[in-house]
Amino acid sequence: MTSCVMRRFLILLCFLPVAAYAQQTGFEYEFDHERPWVELQTQLPAYPSPENLLKFDAGPASANFHYVDASSITVGEDGVVRFTLVIKSPEGAMNVSYEGIRCQTIEKRTYAYGRNDKTWTRARISKWVDLEYIAQNYAQRALYRYFFCPNLVMVRNSEEAVDALKAGIHPRAIQY
Repeated sequence: MTSCVMRRFLILLCFLPVAAYAQQTGFEYEFDHERPWVELQTQLPAYPSPENLLKFDAGPASANFHYVDASSITVGEDGVVRFTLVIKSPEGAMNVSYEGIRCQTIEKRTYAYGRNDKTWTRARISKWVDLEYIAQNYAQRALYRYFFCPNLVMVRNSEEAVDALKAGIHPRAIQY
């Protein structure tokens, strides 16, 4: 054999054990298939305090005032931004909810509702729902598009989300 052919043969022999190991351990599977998504266990935050509320514009569809409790915002390793949403009517009625937005799938979930005695009650039906096609989700859609998932990319941490809310829009956000 020529030295060139011999070198190629030796190189091939070196890679055979690696290929066999990769096949046994599912190495290819890890790269070719996504792992199933698993949501993290959710802990309810403290009830929102007025001094922590950050006002945001949810668009012209509502005359209500919209706020996020800055101290409640978390960015989970599961790809979910969780936050307390406060909606006040011009007459003073208030709705409080603890919610999550999953940027990757454009979905939202309500975990709990605030009560008048400043405690939480878990939502009876708490499941992920499409954010785009339900008319009542205008506040959550605004949070998704302009603050928490700008340009389809999730914020890195709660500080980035708070900064975006304070600025009135995330610098990466595309305005429609």
